Amino acid sequence: MSCDPQKTGGKRCRLLFVDDEALVLQGLRRSLHAMRSQWEMTFAESAEQALDALAKEPFDAIISDMKMPRMDGAQLLEEVKRRYPEVVRIVLSGEASRESLLRSIGPTHQYLSKPCDPEELRLRLLQAFLMRDLLHNPAVLAVVSGLKSIPSLPALYHEIMGELGSENTSLERVAAIVAKDAGMTAKILQLANSAMMGLRSRVTNPTQAVSLIGTEMVRALVLSAHVFSQFEGQEATEACWTALWEHSIAVACLAKRIAVREKCPKALAEESFTAGLLHEIGKLLLLAQMPDEYCQVLTSTLRQPAAVAVAERERLGCTHAELGGYLMSIWGLPHALIFAVTFHDHPCDSGDQRFSSLTAVHAADAIVSAASESCIFHDVEWDGNYMAALNVADREAGWREIYQQAEPAKPEARAATP
Repeated sequence: MSCDPQKTGGKRCRLLFVDDEALVLQGLRRSLHAMRSQWEMTFAESAEQALDALAKEPFDAIISDMKMPRMDGAQLLEEVKRRYPEVVRIVLSGEASRESLLRSIGPTHQYLSKPCDPEELRLRLLQAFLMRDLLHNPAVLAVVSGLKSIPSLPALYHEIMGELGSENTSLERVAAIVAKDAGMTAKILQLANSAMMGLRSRVTNPTQAVSLIGTEMVRALVLSAHVFSQFEGQEATEACWTALWEHSIAVACLAKRIAVREKCPKALAEESFTAGLLHEIGKLLLLAQMPDEYCQVLTSTLRQPAAVAVAERERLGCTHAELGGYLMSIWGLPHALIFAVTFHDHPCDSGDQRFSSLTAVHAADAIVSAASESCIFHDVEWDGNYMAALNVADREAGWREIYQQAEPAKPEARAATP
């Protein structure tokens, strides 16, 4: 199975467009006319009409203007999030102000700019829908779709809050903290890859993302919009959370070193670090949002750790990898990161035909997991067939040597910035 966004899906998706200007809706109808074979589109001239339409029949996504009378786009999407959390929520606006972003970031999955680029919208929605089809539990789907942020390790949360609350906030220090935490990285990349930023290329480097957004905007987002939060759980889940953080940092660092050893471009090496940091984001999400259910999954596989994915699918309707891939797809993160996260345990299912960040992350994950005493990481095995297909099977010993020769140090002491 491949999540290549260039491929078309089977069923027609149901989309709801909302704008109070009739001429804008007419323009959308004309510009999106070519998509009628893939999309079933409904157009509403007010938030009230949109909510009426949602009450009568299900939709896959809602794309709303920001500025509307009585109930604006942010208010509408907040209501949609509350009533229909499984619906993908997108703001389509010509307004790119700081205030607009701060008001919409909570209820919105993605922020696109006017005039609408039909191809850009098609690719972003298709990517999300392809990943959504891997999730078969409505409750899990609703949890992911309604998520505002992924909690961070308490120590890092307090560190970023302290830095942003300082009168002498340093962009470099903020970026360094963000690049050590999967939740912060995912959220910052969601913002940086918003069309509001006006970039032609996608951002996969958290340090670059922080620089793009700027210190003052990051401060406003964190302190005013509360886009970051700290993990709060019971002792058992806190221990798992810390272990997952340490594991993710180790995999990220090794994935980058593997890419460097393979003489990959600098951008691919940095992308490999980010993908490694994010690869277990599905487990973090499950521990934060469904701790009791997920602890039961982990407990049931203590004696058969390789069966984690089987137990996840039986009890949750999806694996942690699919869950993580879906979250990043509706947040609009770059395809390469979604691809690496979704297939990091079973890269042979990806259809990958060349060395990529997926290759580096799978290799690093298999190597680091094999050295771990925690059963929570024993859900991945070295995929020899995948490596052979990419003609890199002979690299295994060298890559393992990189890990073995790395200086032993606690993750919090490592330089985690890519």
